[in-house]
Amino acid sequence: MPTHDIATITKTLLAQVESSDSPRDVLRAPEFKDLYSAIAGLPPAERGDFGKAVNQLKQTVETAIETREAALEDSDVELLDVSAPWDVNSSRPALLPTENGTQHPLTKELDVVIDIFTRMGFEAVESRQIDDDYHMFGSLNFPENHPARDGYDTFRTEEGFIPPAHTSTMQNRILKEGKAKLEAGGQIAAISYGRVYRNEDVDATHEHTFYQVEGVFVSEYATLGDMLGTLRSFFEVYYGQSLKIKTQPGYFPFVEPGLEFLIEKPAALGGKPGEWLEMLGCGMIHPNVMKEAGLDPAKYRGFAWGGGVERLVMLKYGIEDLRHFESARLAFMRKFA
Repeated sequence: MPTHDIATITKTLLAQVESSDSPRDVLRAPEFKDLYSAIAGLPPAERGDFGKAVNQLKQTVETAIETREAALEDSDVELLDVSAPWDVNSSRPALLPTENGTQHPLTKELDVVIDIFTRMGFEAVESRQIDDDYHMFGSLNFPENHPARDGYDTFRTEEGFIPPAHTSTMQNRILKEGKAKLEAGGQIAAISYGRVYRNEDVDATHEHTFYQVEGVFVSEYATLGDMLGTLRSFFEVYYGQSLKIKTQPGYFPFVEPGLEFLIEKPAALGGKPGEWLEMLGCGMIHPNVMKEAGLDPAKYRGFAWGGGVERLVMLKYGIEDLRHFESARLAFMRKFA
């Protein structure tokens, strides 16, 4: 592809950005893929300059996108007289104007997740916003000073309390409260959900505050197969289609064996055969966790899993940047209104 095509493509893409209400979608334009593909077909001596020109094009488009997004956000702002609920030059209206708000996209999707699991027979329990070291680590088979604690770079208050780094802080409570059901011949089936906090550097795929959902199931006969069937059913209902699944080994102190649960990216969401996505961690509840909750691991068996809600939503709607959820940009939020 001749280098002078870049100038024409630049004008085309900038025009698309300027006229779009979702300017960031322009980054997925086929022109970018075509330009990068063209590099391999150039003589080696020309590849460096051509590649730099393509990267410069992308930077120019990204700058234009940021300008357009700011303009879209500013266009939603109305000038108000903050001293009165109506214009000072107008007569008082008979009825003051109102506008109904809408749910945040994460709240809407979390309701969907909760609805699926409660229809499967799981009780839903909201996680805590602040907790203690015992429920965060001690009750979940994290020995004192164990290196596994370093994997959770958590915040702490001056009093030693912890904004939970995972909703697993509710697991010990759920198991203890469900003990009577087990002894009566029943089972424990519950999910815990809520915000969690980690000391992360924020970027397109990492946030210091995000949402998690954890599930716990215990009975006399729970198996790993039951867990895989439960999770597969959830993802198929959530994404509305059949899915292939697989697992690979993973380490979590509170389960043994520990697994990472993956789904094959659905074709309807841009996936290709053999393209796998890790969705959550899971496994059979560790005997030490059962004992800590007063349950006999020789009599009862259970499984647990936990994963982030944002990951589910980003895949479902093709959202490329995690930071959009906390940006408060009305142009983004209104896509889900």
